[in-house]
Amino acid sequence: MSYVLNAAADFADESAEGFVAAHAGLVRRVTGGVARRTATPAGEVAVVIGGGSGHYPAFAGLVGPGLAHGAAMGNVFASPSTQQIYAVAKSVATDAGVLLSYGNYAGDALNFDLAQDRLRSEGIPCRTVRVTDDIYSAGKDERTKRRGIAGDLAVFRAAGWAAAQGFDLDTVATIAERANENTRSLGVAFSGCTLPGSEEPLFSVPAGQMAIGMGIHGEPGIDVRPLGTADEIATLFVKGLIDEVPAGVTDIDGARVGVILNGLGAVKAEELFVVYRAVARELSGRGLVIVDPEVGEYATSFEMAGLSLTLFWLDEELEAAWTSPAYSPAYRKGMIDLSGADAAASETDVTEVSAVTAAPPESSAAGRVAAAAIAAIRDLIDREVDELGRLDAIAGDGDHGIGMQRGARAAADAADAAVAQEAGAGTVLALAGDAWADRAGGTSGALWGAGLRAVGDTVGDEEAPDALTVATGVDAARDAVQSFGKAVVGDKTLVDALVPFTEVLLARVGDGVPLATAWADAAAVATAAARATADLLPRMGRARPHMEKSLGTPDPGAISLALSMTEVAGVLARAHKDHIQKEQ
Repeated sequence: MSYVLNAAADFADESAEGFVAAHAGLVRRVTGGVARRTATPAGEVAVVIGGGSGHYPAFAGLVGPGLAHGAAMGNVFASPSTQQIYAVAKSVATDAGVLLSYGNYAGDALNFDLAQDRLRSEGIPCRTVRVTDDIYSAGKDERTKRRGIAGDLAVFRAAGWAAAQGFDLDTVATIAERANENTRSLGVAFSGCTLPGSEEPLFSVPAGQMAIGMGIHGEPGIDVRPLGTADEIATLFVKGLIDEVPAGVTDIDGARVGVILNGLGAVKAEELFVVYRAVARELSGRGLVIVDPEVGEYATSFEMAGLSLTLFWLDEELEAAWTSPAYSPAYRKGMIDLSGADAAASETDVTEVSAVTAAPPESSAAGRVAAAAIAAIRDLIDREVDELGRLDAIAGDGDHGIGMQRGARAAADAADAAVAQEAGAGTVLALAGDAWADRAGGTSGALWGAGLRAVGDTVGDEEAPDALTVATGVDAARDAVQSFGKAVVGDKTLVDALVPFTEVLLARVGDGVPLATAWADAAAVATAAARATADLLPRMGRARPHMEKSLGTPDPGAISLALSMTEVAGVLARAHKDHIQKEQ
């Protein structure tokens, strides 16, 4: 557990502030994360990495010469938002373009892809390389679905080296992709980890057992076996990784490999060295040549007791990258001349401030109702945050409650600020959506943000929206959520509640039923649909590798959406009653 913190919701931001204060000679704070203290050289591709907090030194600790130019920093175990990624990339980009690289998780993929689209729309060339090194998270025939864990370091090293050589964006991306293809990792855990402010770990491992194939976001292991000795764990690692040699390696005898033995938080250096002595013996005994092994913490998971082994199969170019100098707050190799790096980067703030125009009285009144609905969702999430986290921890990473809380609070603040300026319903909802996506991060943050903005864009600010306009806006939100998230009914996501909610709302409004009544009817159907997800197996997201463990438990995203729609039904009913009384 985390013994030292103030408020759990502020943990990631305060940690980032302290990190920059401690390493001000190497990094600077930028909107959304951190960047090198010095500007990206003209003509050099900028490498931007990122992910959730809680994994130090990934990702902020790997910003510096020979590695990344910037890192987008999300909330604890949640991907950075689209705005965060975009802002970090803008702060380091040159005309040569930007390479985005990160571990392959649904929220990261969604937000990084949206940021890439935005960068490209502004004429900034951009490519993406997702790290997929965890061999236990998906089969050989589904490598694109695998998670990224400690193998991130190998891919980031290759990308940073290639950029420093002055290669163009396509070449940098090609080298990083080859590094990913040549990287394999396998991990075990002996205990779970506890999110800041929580009292219970996200998962537990039975005494005398070890979980194999755990993730770095608190995901439980895919397999549980009796706890082995250090030598037995080393043998497990090496055998598992040797059984899946990259296609380009024709003979392991004489093959050269970079090696990363990574501690996940609670396994200390001396223990890692005990395991590494056996790893080195096993690898050498099979004829492999170990090149510049790394033993330490490179991708952690708070205080999780566990470790992972990564093999980075080298060719001549990848070995040049792996052995090249690097200098960042948490990773240093060789010698880099920093004497010429005195020109600090310009302080560019890309935070957007949205202008709010007062709307006609009818629309501003509707804006107040919209803000009340969002405030009701905020209050609901505050009450249910622990339960939503518990549901998410069964097969996921346990951060759904915290992410929803951060998003809902930010959305409510943004809505209140817009109402104070007499904004219409469209502006209130759109700005609330933007704030939700930016502060929550993760998959659910992006989807809630996109959904709220879609409703806002549909209802507009010209007049008070009628029931059909609101229902049409909800359908636009449903379309946005499915377009961005790619989920369909049956995937065990919030879509399983959102789609029936939308269908019933449209049908009831089409029958002439008042909005408040139609919304309540739709919320009841959504609640039943959310509960029914307990019978489904997840086909997307972090819960997919643990699908059997989620059977019998409803999807937390579907539950939080259904609960939220029920709360909004109450707000609409009170608004309808007030309207009737005013007319009498």
